[in-house]
Amino acid sequence: MNSAYLTTTTEAIDPVFMFIFGACLVLLVGITAAMVFFVVRYHRSRAPEPTSQATGNLWLEVVWIVLPTLLVLVMFYYGWAGYLALRNVPKGAMEVTATARMWSWSFAYANGRTSAKLYVPVNKPVRVELVSLDVIHGFYLPAFRVKRDVVPGMKNYAWFVATKPGSYDLFCSQYCGTGHSAMITTVEALPEAEFAAWLEQRTGKGEPPGHELLEKHGCLGCHSLDGKPGIGPTLKGIWGRSETVLSNGAERHISVDEAYLRRSLLEPNADVVKGFQPVMPPFAGVLTEAEVKAIVAYLRTGGAAAAKLDGRKLAQEKGCLACHSLDGSRGVGPTFKGLFGAKVTVQRGKTKTIVTADEGYLRESIRQPEAAVVEGFQAIMPTDPALSDDEVTALVEFIEGLR
Repeated sequence: MNSAYLTTTTEAIDPVFMFIFGACLVLLVGITAAMVFFVVRYHRSRAPEPTSQATGNLWLEVVWIVLPTLLVLVMFYYGWAGYLALRNVPKGAMEVTATARMWSWSFAYANGRTSAKLYVPVNKPVRVELVSLDVIHGFYLPAFRVKRDVVPGMKNYAWFVATKPGSYDLFCSQYCGTGHSAMITTVEALPEAEFAAWLEQRTGKGEPPGHELLEKHGCLGCHSLDGKPGIGPTLKGIWGRSETVLSNGAERHISVDEAYLRRSLLEPNADVVKGFQPVMPPFAGVLTEAEVKAIVAYLRTGGAAAAKLDGRKLAQEKGCLACHSLDGSRGVGPTFKGLFGAKVTVQRGKTKTIVTADEGYLRESIRQPEAAVVEGFQAIMPTDPALSDDEVTALVEFIEGLR
């Protein structure tokens, strides 16, 4: 232990515990022995009539008032000193933000690195800012004698020092719902050089971006990657899987595709897989469009790197550029240049409306070109059922890049 730090949280708590335990043990033994002595000594068979006429004892009364008072004062002193040690963070402590949500932990570092486990360097104090996104949780580290409530909207913190490398359990100590018992992670204490190397790792050198996002936003607290059941459906082999879902109380069968995954991320209670509870929080406004794409891409490939499709080449091969120009000139269909994000007037059946040419509109126009026809153009674009979701994504990204 670095001598610059006078105490650790463990060193602050353990002496108090041992003192109180020792005092209680002495009292227990003393009182029990006294009771046994008096039961035997003054049993009716030995003393059928009282032998003492004493009505009081000043010194005895002084002792049983002074001793408990001194004992309580000593307990208070140790408790107060321990409390100050737990609340006064040593200078130079590394700062980490712990975010609790039903039912997982996420840890964010100053350089932007996030992790589902709390990685710390050995022999360096760590200050953990405690944040809850939903209900009351408890940050409980038995090995370091740390337990602090994590209350929504309230600033709180804890600190500790790991004096030797190892893996230490971290629990939620407040009942927080269905998955409370599974809200467990670990503190990974690493030698300083090893921790520095871990902290500087980037997504490209480790897990895919989608996996990192699933950890960051607590998805893996409810959804497993290995097929094991959890609070929510497993993510293993989810792409293309047939599921029975409840939509407004009505059952329907779906095949998991990009549209379903997007809806499940942004509006998770719209289609709830049968057999699971609607407890997932919505991520609309939390996840950016790029993050949604990264998660969907990760789930589509099961974590494997997918080959990047060339949207321009695909548009040429599928004949799109025969009707849609790239330079802004008018053709048989609207130009692709500047189309993404533009306001366009379309005909839906007999209704004329103005829409924004966003990703959803472009996907619909590729899959169902007659659903919304741009004003001034004919509904002559054919459908192509052979287009895969990856190819549609490549075409949309290509058009988006022509702003």
